[in-house]
Amino acid sequence: MSWLEPDPFLRGTAWRDGDRPVRADPADLARLPWDIAQRAALPIGVRLEFTAAPGTRAVRLRYRAALPAAGDTLRALRHGFALWQGSRCLAEVFAEPAEEGTVRIELPPGGGEFTIHLPEGQAPVVRGLRAVGGTLAPAPRRPRWLVHGDSITEGWWATRPARSWPAAAGRLLGLDPVNLGYAGGARGELPLAEQLARLPGELITLAFGTNCWAAVPCSAPLLHETTRAFVTLLRRGHPDTPLLLLSPVLRPAAEHTGNALGATLAELRTAMEEAVRGLMAAGDGRLALLPGGPLLAPEHLADGLHPNDLGHARIAAAVAGALRGARFVP
Repeated sequence: MSWLEPDPFLRGTAWRDGDRPVRADPADLARLPWDIAQRAALPIGVRLEFTAAPGTRAVRLRYRAALPAAGDTLRALRHGFALWQGSRCLAEVFAEPAEEGTVRIELPPGGGEFTIHLPEGQAPVVRGLRAVGGTLAPAPRRPRWLVHGDSITEGWWATRPARSWPAAAGRLLGLDPVNLGYAGGARGELPLAEQLARLPGELITLAFGTNCWAAVPCSAPLLHETTRAFVTLLRRGHPDTPLLLLSPVLRPAAEHTGNALGATLAELRTAMEEAVRGLMAAGDGRLALLPGGPLLAPEHLADGLHPNDLGHARIAAAVAGALRGARFVP
């Protein structure tokens, strides 16, 4: 049997650079900070979704992946593929690192709808897939959810890609999350707002601000105006799209410590929330706010900043509840 083209099966995709799924507009990289452009090259959240006919024994994937330079300790990391059905991880398969490879993933005999999460850190490009002993078809399309944020949104310290809060909330809500989280970034970069404005989506969530405390320090008034400007630019392309803003979650070391401009994270969080409430009061009826401060406790953080699996699950549940509460999703 010949290999099937992967495009109809891919989900969580934003832009393409040749055959590579990327997370920033390749034609507009020059206006982005270098760290965001670098992180955008990784296909975070990109996955395969398919329906297997009963009796299909397995699916084979043919893929290309990046390998670290010779001598780099990361070069020895195996490539992990996780098979999910609904909210359950059914299996994990690990392949030896290679620039070109194939992997076989066994399926349960009854068929059904499945998701395969890819080894994101190796920048995989799926070249083809095919069924073993049966047939595959692309899974039904779900509403496209654009999720912009920082390393927390990107999924840092979740033990697997499928356990990041956007992936977990996407499963809860039956959405197709497009992960536009950039580790170290999401500081209110206005060119990203313009890129998001051009990107199709039925629902949008913004979850930035923690890197405005130290990475590129903001004052509270500056972040207030940056938040207003970001939403205003985004609304030029999505005037009526449901939009949820999640303010920064707990970061104990920053909550009451002033940054280089004297602002604590608590003050920055308040500034963002006040900006959103102002836009809502001015008539944006498709905008909602989820205050991030109360969502996590210190035990939900893996390193004092990034959530562990339980922390990601708590954010996912809160985001799902906020989207339902705002009647943005059923």
